[in-house]
Amino acid sequence: MKKDISILGVPMDLGQSRRGVDMGPSAIRYAGVVERLERIGHSVTDLGDITIAPPEKEVSKNHNLKNLEGVVQASLELSKQVDSIISEKQFPLIFGGDHSIAIGTLAGVSKHFNNLGVIWYDAHGDLNTEETSPSGNIHGMPLAASLGYGHPSLTNIGEYAPKVKPENIVIIGARDLDEGEQKLINELGIKVYTMHEIDKLGMTKVMEETIEYLKGTDGVHLSLDLDGLDPLECPGVGTPVIGGISYRESHLAMEMLADAGIITSAEFVEVNPILDEKNKTAQVAVALMGSLFGEKLLANPLKQKKEYALS
Repeated sequence: MKKDISILGVPMDLGQSRRGVDMGPSAIRYAGVVERLERIGHSVTDLGDITIAPPEKEVSKNHNLKNLEGVVQASLELSKQVDSIISEKQFPLIFGGDHSIAIGTLAGVSKHFNNLGVIWYDAHGDLNTEETSPSGNIHGMPLAASLGYGHPSLTNIGEYAPKVKPENIVIIGARDLDEGEQKLINELGIKVYTMHEIDKLGMTKVMEETIEYLKGTDGVHLSLDLDGLDPLECPGVGTPVIGGISYRESHLAMEMLADAGIITSAEFVEVNPILDEKNKTAQVAVALMGSLFGEKLLANPLKQKKEYALS
């Protein structure tokens, strides 16, 4: 099905400590995303980037969160724009920027659904709070905040909480979870496919189970962190963890989501050109978007084979 896609960039690096990820949206555009999606047959509108405030010069004595005010400001603006995109019957495709942008994305998306599902494709759980975070970096907290856990300024973006229910979340590719995240996952019963499960079951089975698990939702948001893939495939990320999902496994996952037709919004985050090799990570992101939006090598190989046999 052809979509009307609205692209929005969030050039933010306030949620973490390694500079450069603010150039992610530009790198993704440079890798040809608009042309690729239009070639598939979609209508694409690029809305540009939202404005991001500079980093805070001093750490607040009232909390242990870095650049809290800047992240909140960006999240509020992002949530409004995502809300507007969906209200205009467009598909929101968001480019990061660090993963803290998901706080704003989900705040804008969730108000349009009664039972939103979330696929968190990531090496990390992003389920820390101020109390459990070893670093105070908010890019390790967006899923927790969207569940209603954490600083009120983050959990109440959009003036409602939570944005998503724990039973409607699937984390895929996890291989680096802090102790507090492990505890919250167990307490809430969040479904997680670590690399152990992916290796054991295979990506086909993982995606089949994920799609079945989320069948009771009325929309599904895909939040894809490029560090979910192995650093050999995606070197340009701020927090690489070896032993990740392969390029081909990721394409299969996106292709199966495209075939299922369940994704209603998406974001691709943590592309850092400064740490990259000739824009390789942005190119991978664009290739995965192609698969997510229905790009095929052959339109319908089985049908073509049948028609050839009958001719």
